[in-house]
Amino acid sequence: MTGGAMDPLPAAPVAAAAEAEADEEADAPAADLPMPQASEGRDLEPERMQVPQGNPLLLCHTLQELLARDSVQVELIPEKKGLFLKHVEYEVSSQRFRSCVYRRYNDFVVFHELLLQKFPYRMVPALPPKRMLGADREFIEGRRRALKRFINLVARHPPFSEDVVLKLFLSFSGPDVQSRLKEAAQCAGDEFLTCKLAPRAKDFLPADVQTQFALSRELIRNVYNSFHKLRDRAERMASRAIDNAADLLTFGRELSALGSDTTPLPSWAALHSSTWGSLKQALKGLSVEFAVLADKAAQQGRQEESDVVEKLNLFLDLLQSYKDLCERHEKGVLHRHQRALRKYSLMKRQMSAAAHGPEPESVEQLESRIVEENAIQTMELRNHFSLYCLHQEMQLVHAYLPLTSHILGAFVNSQIQGHKEMSKVWNDLKPKLHCLFVGPNSTLTPPRSPRDGLSPH
Repeated sequence: MTGGAMDPLPAAPVAAAAEAEADEEADAPAADLPMPQASEGRDLEPERMQVPQGNPLLLCHTLQELLARDSVQVELIPEKKGLFLKHVEYEVSSQRFRSCVYRRYNDFVVFHELLLQKFPYRMVPALPPKRMLGADREFIEGRRRALKRFINLVARHPPFSEDVVLKLFLSFSGPDVQSRLKEAAQCAGDEFLTCKLAPRAKDFLPADVQTQFALSRELIRNVYNSFHKLRDRAERMASRAIDNAADLLTFGRELSALGSDTTPLPSWAALHSSTWGSLKQALKGLSVEFAVLADKAAQQGRQEESDVVEKLNLFLDLLQSYKDLCERHEKGVLHRHQRALRKYSLMKRQMSAAAHGPEPESVEQLESRIVEENAIQTMELRNHFSLYCLHQEMQLVHAYLPLTSHILGAFVNSQIQGHKEMSKVWNDLKPKLHCLFVGPNSTLTPPRSPRDGLSPH
């Protein structure tokens, strides 16, 4: 390693190479994606390399500060591109960079994989799945919403928001954005190699860091399960509002059809012919009010989908990314660290036995053992840095917790406004029903409710 990014470690280039060899059992990166290079670490922006004052483990970001970092819109381009294999494009506009670019789903995939390479110890939200065949309009719209949530979580994440790869993805409008993203990723190593605090991460961790990690993971699991149920119920309520709108519209259409019936009146009903004609005219006029009711119900359902369901999905995506990060820590860094410690223990025993043996070790053997020991030291540092990042990411999750009040506020306001507007239409509709109720002496006799004195018997 050059550039002094890992000054506390001896023979760091050799350690990095040995670490790569020790990581063979880990998941390989996607094909065609460049591995981060550590040699360019010194070319990073100066502010990213400075050690912050105080305890750098503590984050001081509020929800409003995070939301103010950027607001990214992802809109579907109506026309499908491509001569033979059609693909969908999205218009991605960033408020922060004042940019508007066009991206395909595969561009998001490359960007996502580069984020995982550069920030393996941070919460990288998952992408929506890719469907090869049969991508209907509903699937494409759901994926558009998921991509919008993904890019907004990334654009508002403190380390991600200052990275050149994000800026390129949101602002580069030239051809072949994927190649430009990969080139940019080769200019620096991952966060462990470029962060000066990485070798000192252990100094900032609490003594009971493993206990805190276990408690945080359990808390996030419980919160996720509860919010998942809330999201499901909110989806059902929004869906019911939209279904209610369709039922009201059909109800009004049937009243209009009944009022427009042109079937001749039979002779035996001649005594009451005026009744049927008046009734038809009144029924036909009522269809307008039911159309208004249907529009109000549909509007409430759409508002609940955008203001309640989507915000719940955003928070769930964030919680899921923390759960995924915990799994990566245990299956990746922690597993390799434990394997390295076992290897280190075996190496120490071998060195002790060789020291008392009849023949001294060769220079090559000594160099090999130094390389192994440096790799183990690097792996231990990475384990501490991973815990350091997990601690910060948990604080980031808590910074998003006030989003709950926004969600509940939007839900309550939607219910109040929706019921208020529909109540007004119902009240306006009620006087128009009087012409439907004609008594035996042609007098208007509106029906009475049980509270008007009628006995249930």
